[in-house]
Amino acid sequence: MTVTLSDEARQLIPIIEDETGATVRDCVIDEEYDRLLVLVKAGQMAQAIGPGGTTVQELQDRLDREIKFVEDGPTAEDVIASALAPAAVYNVTISENDTTVAYVEVDQNDTGIAIGKGGKNIAAARTLAKRHFEIDDVELV
Repeated sequence: MTVTLSDEARQLIPIIEDETGATVRDCVIDEEYDRLLVLVKAGQMAQAIGPGGTTVQELQDRLDREIKFVEDGPTAEDVIASALAPAAVYNVTISENDTTVAYVEVDQNDTGIAIGKGGKNIAAARTLAKRHFEIDDVELV
């Protein structure tokens, strides 16, 4: 699947990589929530965030935008679980019928965290799942 980057995202990727030292796999300008969704190479999430979140905070201040880092992975399940973090994700099941839907089982106490304020965590999971794995929807069960 081919992922198309906007001109703005192409300009932001080198800035993000320089500031964090992490490899950026994708950058999405999320207009609805006025933030950046940044997919970083697997194993580089801690590097992207920095000690105590200092790196991401400095980058957000510099770009004057919220940034949500999501860790890349070999499967849709991995990316979806990362997008819903810090919620405890127990299982992700992909169902393919007329549409492809990822059903995500989270700890009952973490449902609100998985959804996020105003639905922005689950929206991030839906955006990246569609963009990278052609998954039509992500639902919590």
